[in-house]
Amino acid sequence: MTATIISLSLRRPVITAIALGLGIGLVPQIATAEPMHGLAMHGEPALPADYEHLPYADPDAPKGGRIAFGAQGAFDSLNPFIRTGAVPDGLVARGPFWGNHLWDSLMVRSYDEPFTLYGHVAEFVDVPEDRTWVEFTLNPEARFADGQPITTADVAFTHELLVDKGLPKSWHKAVASVEEKPGGKIRFTFDFGGDPNREAPLQVALMPVFPKHATDPEAFGKSGLVPPPGSGPYVIKDVSPGSTVTLARNPDYWARDLPQKRGFDNFDEIRIEYIRDGTALFEAFKTGVFDISQESDPARWASGYDFPAAQAGRVTTAEVTTGVPHGMNGFVFNMRRPPFDDIRVREALTYFFDFNWANKNLLNGAYTRTGSFFGGSELSALGRPASDAEKALLAPFPDAVLPSVMDGTYAPPESDGSGRDRANLKKGLDMLLEAGFRREGNDLIDPGTGKPFAFEFLAISKEQEDLALVLQRALELGGIRMSIRTVDSSQYWSRVLSDRDYDMMQWTYGVSLSPGNEQSGRWSRIDAETFGRLNFAGVDNPAVDAAIEAMLAARSREDFVTAVRALDRVLISGRYVIPMFHAAAQWIAQWDTIEGPDPSLYGVIPSTWWTTGVE
Repeated sequence: MTATIISLSLRRPVITAIALGLGIGLVPQIATAEPMHGLAMHGEPALPADYEHLPYADPDAPKGGRIAFGAQGAFDSLNPFIRTGAVPDGLVARGPFWGNHLWDSLMVRSYDEPFTLYGHVAEFVDVPEDRTWVEFTLNPEARFADGQPITTADVAFTHELLVDKGLPKSWHKAVASVEEKPGGKIRFTFDFGGDPNREAPLQVALMPVFPKHATDPEAFGKSGLVPPPGSGPYVIKDVSPGSTVTLARNPDYWARDLPQKRGFDNFDEIRIEYIRDGTALFEAFKTGVFDISQESDPARWASGYDFPAAQAGRVTTAEVTTGVPHGMNGFVFNMRRPPFDDIRVREALTYFFDFNWANKNLLNGAYTRTGSFFGGSELSALGRPASDAEKALLAPFPDAVLPSVMDGTYAPPESDGSGRDRANLKKGLDMLLEAGFRREGNDLIDPGTGKPFAFEFLAISKEQEDLALVLQRALELGGIRMSIRTVDSSQYWSRVLSDRDYDMMQWTYGVSLSPGNEQSGRWSRIDAETFGRLNFAGVDNPAVDAAIEAMLAARSREDFVTAVRALDRVLISGRYVIPMFHAAAQWIAQWDTIEGPDPSLYGVIPSTWWTTGVE
């Protein structure tokens, strides 16, 4: 069955302009004389104050009917904001696919812009140029599901509750004070402690709001099947513990006619089915138990969608190309341990992974080789010569970027797909010999230990183990012994997060169009040995820190893109991972019971879809 290709490059001009950085969001946002209708991470919001609807929603979408989702797993809690309990997908925004149905936030995100928010519970927002505070003016029409107005006291109460009982967020500790002011205004003042966070106002703006009059602080922190009360477009209609959640559209929803909600929340009922096994989940989709699926299995995508309903045209598939970076999926070197502290060794091993063989034999040819940490977006340095601004930023670190990465000609090693590409194996082995290794019989001897070059790959799944075997077989040809140890999740996370007890592991560094403080946690020298942070490679590179600092300090989108591309060049040049692969598009399958408008910059958004009336 041939999949439809949907490319956002053919979409409306505003999206193309945003995606390519052709003039939108390039003006620094200054302190506002009056509160604004929206807030952009860089520059100004793309939509004017009198916008009629978000660009990827159809304001004339019909209301009614139902949609059913399927999710893998189970749940024992309906409170996604606390530290305990397994919470089902679909109740709170975890990306655009699932939406946000029960708890309205102060502002809502536009998924046609890199990182821009528009007024919602907070009708207006005001920030100074240095973003040391943010002030929200609440919409006087905002109401909780019980009809009571949302007040600044509810916002302050919610913040205190989340700090005390909720999942810790990076911006919580930066809030120095919360001040309720006349006119429905509330101000959050930040103390960054010398480490500015320009995202903090936007992070606060995405906070939900709970009713002080109907929320028990003591009960809030306990896992259970009673969700916190909210103000969203849906309410919970029915719960089957662990297996099903059914939501009903609130006919009295306060924001249903406002621009940011026109064309959204079109189904009278949303049902989410939870199934523990991925194969059983797919079988349920085939029989129509749920209406839409975001596929992640390349084998299933390549050959599984030829069942009778698909052959009859009742189920269609689409590969949706988004403007979101692909991120980096790779084998990560732990540079805290020799010989991976030697960049020559790390570079040499990149020639031993045969992506083309793995893609054909393990991945059904469904993936594309990854070369950039921000690939598929304007943030990527791949194939782009460094600009003068990038060169100036990197000038204090003349050895931090490889010439081929600087001039845009770099690409990860290309293999012949045989699984034993002799040219690549020879190139990698020659590099190791130049680094001081020597051959003794079938072994490659490590000059540091005088023993055969041997290390362990730490895996958490069968899929990781299968991919590691591809590398293992090639390394054996070069006299390198790589053992593979697959452990359970508790042991795995203990070893990688607290003990740093691994030589190599696999990790996917997901990114958005607005990377921020998480990049520090992944790559900065201060987080190389910090408990629980994601600097798995142990990167300690002043050029990385300088690029991250410039990224976090950027006032315009242009300066931001410059800094991120510079960071990409340094990360590529550091050989911190063996790059692997990514899916070039979202894989979406749907029954003919539902349809929707064009995708957003971030892909499909089912909360803008509607029923076709087909049973």
